Amino acid sequence: MSKVKKAAKIWLCISIVVMLLSMIVCSAVQTNGGSVTIKQLNVETDDGWTMSCNLYIPANATAETPAPAVVTSHGSLNNKEMQDANCVELARRGYVVLAEDMSSHGNSEITSALSYGGVYQGAQLLSRLNFVDATRIGITGHSAGGGSCNTAVRNDNAAENQVVASVLLNCCDATYQDGDGNWFNMYGSRDVGIIACQYDEFFHTQTLEDGSKLPAYFFMNDDNPKPQSFLYFGEDPTGLELRKADTYYTQDVDGEEAVRVIFRPDIIHPWSHFSAKSTALTIEYFEKTLGAPNPIAASSQVWQWKEAFNGIGLLGLCAFIVSFTTLMVYTPSFESLRAEELAKPVPVTDKAGKLWFWCGLIAAALNASLIYLSVLKSGTAAKFVRQTESYGLGCWSAACGVFSILCMILSYRCYGKKNGMDLVERGVKIGAKKLGKTVLLAVIVAAVSYAWVFFADYFFKTDFRFWTLAMKTFTADKLGIAVFPYLELFLVFYIAASVSANCFNYNTIGGKKGIGNVIIVAIFTAFPALVLPWIQYISYYRTGFMAWGWTTAIYPMWVLWLFPIVLILIAATVISRLIYKVTKNPYLAGIINGIIVTVLTCTNTSTKIL
Repeated sequence: MSKVKKAAKIWLCISIVVMLLSMIVCSAVQTNGGSVTIKQLNVETDDGWTMSCNLYIPANATAETPAPAVVTSHGSLNNKEMQDANCVELARRGYVVLAEDMSSHGNSEITSALSYGGVYQGAQLLSRLNFVDATRIGITGHSAGGGSCNTAVRNDNAAENQVVASVLLNCCDATYQDGDGNWFNMYGSRDVGIIACQYDEFFHTQTLEDGSKLPAYFFMNDDNPKPQSFLYFGEDPTGLELRKADTYYTQDVDGEEAVRVIFRPDIIHPWSHFSAKSTALTIEYFEKTLGAPNPIAASSQVWQWKEAFNGIGLLGLCAFIVSFTTLMVYTPSFESLRAEELAKPVPVTDKAGKLWFWCGLIAAALNASLIYLSVLKSGTAAKFVRQTESYGLGCWSAACGVFSILCMILSYRCYGKKNGMDLVERGVKIGAKKLGKTVLLAVIVAAVSYAWVFFADYFFKTDFRFWTLAMKTFTADKLGIAVFPYLELFLVFYIAASVSANCFNYNTIGGKKGIGNVIIVAIFTAFPALVLPWIQYISYYRTGFMAWGWTTAIYPMWVLWLFPIVLILIAATVISRLIYKVTKNPYLAGIINGIIVTVLTCTNTSTKIL
């Protein structure tokens, strides 16, 4: 066991070095080697809520040489860091950039109703800065952030002094008609563009005469008047020559030349804020409409390095969790949680044992897949919780956990008990004192792990993430929200999953060393998150129609939530196995995983006031 302790020390050092390297590289990229200053702001809005923002100030932006500026906004259930690609690339080209958290999202104040006024507040703030050229302010938003941009235009139209010069809607429709259904140009002489992804799941639909709808794949059909009216600056497009995507059209509006353009990248909705294609289109669009102080080819992008090292930092944090937990069970306070010898895979040679192994994994995977949409439908409809999305996922997790527990009980009674399975030796049965120490250590590990996230934010203004999976800082109220009922629901699953993976399924199936076994168990654990999106998007790419619910935003949204869950479930399985090998205690890793996933989930969504 001394070798285990020594290896844990080495891995702890490696994990810390990896996390620090992640912070340094990410900071260097987002500051463009130190030439861009990033300030974290809390702004009191006119509507009375506090908006959290990141302000990017390039060195070229001064009172003597004011620079153009852009406000960026994330979509629903996300946060301002989801606009990192745009922030990094626009700032290195000399734009001042303001990334905002929508109300009830990220670190902005929770409000009784979602406010779409954040983008306009950001534009007004920028217009008052002496290092910003107030005549060249642009706004862009993804999904619901695009809706915030449309709100900003309406507010700007009503203002005495208009501040918005250019608008880019990313995965969001423009306002095509007025309240009476007439075609009109709400945007006036502003330049306006739309990134209308060919495989968008939510926007750019077309309603046919019979009331049925076509998804975004058919948005630029010849018989769809909406994009044509937009490209004709709000005119009735009937009888006019068809205009095309990816083409800039200009027209004199109120004595100023205005631009309209629709881009059609062949990507899906959530990929558009993590896409080199969409980022290039954003760069090109704002260079054309606002002018870049430091023009750089749109193909020259560096934000991917930040995302790569954000992901490497996430891996480093996972390694830290395992190595820190291992070293903690070598301390006097927690040494009673350490096993006398490393847990090893249990030999399985009989056909019955193999059959129970495979049937158990398959049954759990199929159950989780089959109940996912129905449980989400019920859970997200709850009116008594502050985070309906977290509650829906928590209910699904708990249901899967309960099913796993029932499978383990059945397996033990029908096979394990007859074949001498020792529940104490495997770690299924645990004393009250040991359980108390287990809970205490799990809380310590989760707290110390998240301390690294706050360290990264405080000193480097970075975090640990990959695409929609993010470990970020949070305000204190989010921690209180996470405690009930979400923590209890997620704990049911992650504890059950750890017991199942380690006490019942840690065997020689997959290889005598257990490496193949953990891969098998991890894949089956993540099965729903692997398979359901594949079914959804194979159908979409082949036919232009999604497998589930393309006529409504609900089912596609739920399928999208599975993308980060793939990585979470695989990582949780590997972490639980590595900790179990040292402790023979499945509850320790299960509670650690449950706490971290609960906090991660509750700090990356929207929250409402009941």
